[in-house]
Amino acid sequence: MRTSKLAAPVALAIAALALSGCSAGSEADTSDGPITLEYWAWGTSQKPLVDRWNETHPDIQVKHTDAGGGSDSSAKLVTATRADNAPDVALVEYNTLPAMIVAGVATDISEYVGDVSDKFAPGVWSQASFDGATYGVPQDAGPQALTYNKARFDELGIEVPKTWADFADAAEKVHEADPETYITTFAPAEFGGFAGFAQQAGAEWWSVDGDAWTVDFDGEASVAVADYWQDLIDRDLVLAEPLLTPEWNANLNDGKILSWPAGLWAAGVLSGVAGDMAGDWAMAPLPQWTAGDASVAFQGGSAAVVTTSSKHAEAATEFATWMETSEDALKIQIAEGQYPASLPGQELTLESDPPAFMPQQEDYWEVAAEIAANTIPEISWGPNVNVASTAFQDAMAAAVTNGTPLRDALTKTEKVVVDDMESAGFEVTAK
Repeated sequence: MRTSKLAAPVALAIAALALSGCSAGSEADTSDGPITLEYWAWGTSQKPLVDRWNETHPDIQVKHTDAGGGSDSSAKLVTATRADNAPDVALVEYNTLPAMIVAGVATDISEYVGDVSDKFAPGVWSQASFDGATYGVPQDAGPQALTYNKARFDELGIEVPKTWADFADAAEKVHEADPETYITTFAPAEFGGFAGFAQQAGAEWWSVDGDAWTVDFDGEASVAVADYWQDLIDRDLVLAEPLLTPEWNANLNDGKILSWPAGLWAAGVLSGVAGDMAGDWAMAPLPQWTAGDASVAFQGGSAAVVTTSSKHAEAATEFATWMETSEDALKIQIAEGQYPASLPGQELTLESDPPAFMPQQEDYWEVAAEIAANTIPEISWGPNVNVASTAFQDAMAAAVTNGTPLRDALTKTEKVVVDDMESAGFEVTAK
């Protein structure tokens, strides 16, 4: 998790936004009829969440739009905010929230959240709170796990790998047994996924001491992770291509891609693209870099933020809070495979059926709780994650296309990140 104190230039930017009147709560609602809120969010749980809210809250109705996930949604939010027509509420990944605050997308909702923070572990609540102000309500937690095609693993006689060395051995066995089948995909655009692998190995891409930032994308741990995947790519043991394309979806449904190391949200995503495979897949702890060390990082996880474009901040906060704390909403999230960020939601998982995509895995939520308990407790994200993500995607895609070392892509990413931070006035050292 990131620390909850931003460096001085970020804090000053937030203060400037507040002084300029960029606050959703500054305009009262004067409408006579029901309030209508616009909500941007991705994932299979969002439509049923909105449908249930609308059934039970006739005075505040919500229109849902899937504006894409991660960086796609964040970029659209910045553009919409500049035009003052962003949605009232938007789902934002934790690692991009600092940039959304600086860009004036997310507004301070501290006056409306009351004692909701008591329903979250302090470290989780801090994902959406900075310098004493709250900008969103955490919705889901995404500690990394291994989601895998158990039916095909069993068919090929592959044991679930406990370490990344085991994973490489399994990749070789899979490809030997069926040359058209791969154990997984190395996706050049998966900034969050690679960051999680590197953090699990001990990397820290951003760190801050007072006002001074250190940036270290190509440190020893990150390079070791890059070299690990480089070896699998060079031996044609993993597919190096984007995720969730029509081609990838087809291979997945044909049983030619057998696992996805990703956040606990993966079951929900796979349900949306491979629903007919329900019952074939299962979830296990992420392989370990060092045997016996079960630490994992978050990949994704998100908060529902109220935007500065909203004229209904209080109603928007009520909706965001309901999604993350009400039993109705939590049951919907759990059924879709989301691991709730709130303590009541996490407790409720242990009384719940497995996700619809994995109905046969009776211990799903117990395994999820074990993984969540081993999540690395303190990860710092920098103020320009959006810049870093784009630079990483460009450099990694070029490396895969041109056959150049993945480790060089990390060095290129670091240079872009440092240059951008220095141009914004940060004191930065490249480690």
